[in-house]
Amino acid sequence: MADDVLILIPARMASTRLPGKPLADIAGLPMIVHVLRRAEAARLGPVVVATDEEAIASAVEKAGGRALMTRADHASGSDRIFEALGTLDPNGTAKIVVNVQGDLPTLDPEALKAALGPLADPAVDIATIAAEIKKPDERTNPNVVKVVGSPVAPGHLRALYFTRATAPAGEGPLYHHIGLYAYRRAALARFVKLAPSPLEQREKLEQLRALEAGMRIDVSIVDTVPLGVDTPEDLETARAMLRGR
Repeated sequence: MADDVLILIPARMASTRLPGKPLADIAGLPMIVHVLRRAEAARLGPVVVATDEEAIASAVEKAGGRALMTRADHASGSDRIFEALGTLDPNGTAKIVVNVQGDLPTLDPEALKAALGPLADPAVDIATIAAEIKKPDERTNPNVVKVVGSPVAPGHLRALYFTRATAPAGEGPLYHHIGLYAYRRAALARFVKLAPSPLEQREKLEQLRALEAGMRIDVSIVDTVPLGVDTPEDLETARAMLRGR
């Protein structure tokens, strides 16, 4: 585990399609605890849940994890983890901050490790992960966000664009972007000060704000996409996947 890496999991109760989902029971544990344990299993650095709900903090602490209370008025998880970073590490020890969504209970710890790989290049501001789309229907599904990028090395792209459309055109693989980000500390500080950008607002994809501001995002290609729990149907799928573990 590194002293300069901090993993933060933003979590809130408000969800249009699945209210209260961080505390939804999956195989006897709240979903947020499953995410916490998978992030801890990566052994990259300390893991803290950043939340504005006492019930979430209590569930995390009951499971032996660490939680930090943040303001309730944050517009995004990025804003929430930036507040948490300033509270947890005011002296700037952490140089890399990893944002792990709190609704990824099947996240592979190895995929989390892969997210840090592109930051070996000092020109990269933000690193993330993606997996090749295998199911034909996902190529045209607007809920499956695609990353369009130029190859830098085997399994490593430089992101040129993120979109809900089917892209790029022509023969070749399409990549499903997984919303997990590893920021250089200075990049996160810059990002949260930027106003929402035109393409971000059009596509409803926050990462486009960074690209429009000239920040560099690189992508590690991983083998699988973790299940994102957004609906009651997703929750039942997660329960089936994790039953008996």
